[in-house]
Amino acid sequence: MPVIAISRQIASYGDEIARELAQQFGYTFFDRKMLEADLLARGISEKNLHKYDEKKPGFLDSLARERDEYFDFLREAVFERAKDGNCVFIGRGVHAILKDVSSCYAVRLVAPEDVRVKRLMNEFHSTEKAARALLQESDTNRRGYHRCFFNIETDDPVQYHMVLNTARITPAQGAKIVQEGCAATVTESVAAEGVAVIRRLLEAQKIVNHISFTLKIPVHFLEAVLSDDGIVLHGVADSAIAIDNALAAARELAPDRKVDSAISIVHDYKTYP
Repeated sequence: MPVIAISRQIASYGDEIARELAQQFGYTFFDRKMLEADLLARGISEKNLHKYDEKKPGFLDSLARERDEYFDFLREAVFERAKDGNCVFIGRGVHAILKDVSSCYAVRLVAPEDVRVKRLMNEFHSTEKAARALLQESDTNRRGYHRCFFNIETDDPVQYHMVLNTARITPAQGAKIVQEGCAATVTESVAAEGVAVIRRLLEAQKIVNHISFTLKIPVHFLEAVLSDDGIVLHGVADSAIAIDNALAAARELAPDRKVDSAISIVHDYKTYP
């Protein structure tokens, strides 16, 4: 029950390899439109989806509360989709979201710039100048997205189990290489352990999102860390009342768990709207 998280350069056969994995090996491919629908269903606006989704946000946008809302609901959507394993994600930093999950097999797809330009020219029937502009815009946005949300460099190879140059292979060949690498790395016991971790992460994220965005309790940088029988809330608040309200909300959602606070009080804490 592995989860394959594909990070890709534009025109490096990302979608094509993901589809081949789904068709040949029985994985479920959660594509861009499915995750977009998940985010919209959770209340993310079209405007904010366009502003943050695999984009490099501006300085003020990177500090806004809307950024946290997008990111927290993205994590919930990924955990929800990944909780049964045997699936493929593409983009959106899923390899970083699931970096501590042993059943997540992270893959980076790349190709030389001239190869990618030719593929874009063929796909969009465009000029070389237009293809290069699209390539540069995409690469800049994806680098900025990963820096803003994960503080990582997307081209850093040590983040991945595999970095695959797709210049001289077909999507079918690429899918076979990825699947064989995953099968050799993610054993059945590792996959089962990973599913359990993802389900725990999902429960924790739902608690965070309920407190932050449904109840709008002012605890910033809120995280919930779950153990077998307990929950510890982490974050920053400007009053004890906010902390008490957050604890009460967590206890209501998880009545069988002990809930503790590691939330710090910082008076006059300010954030952008």
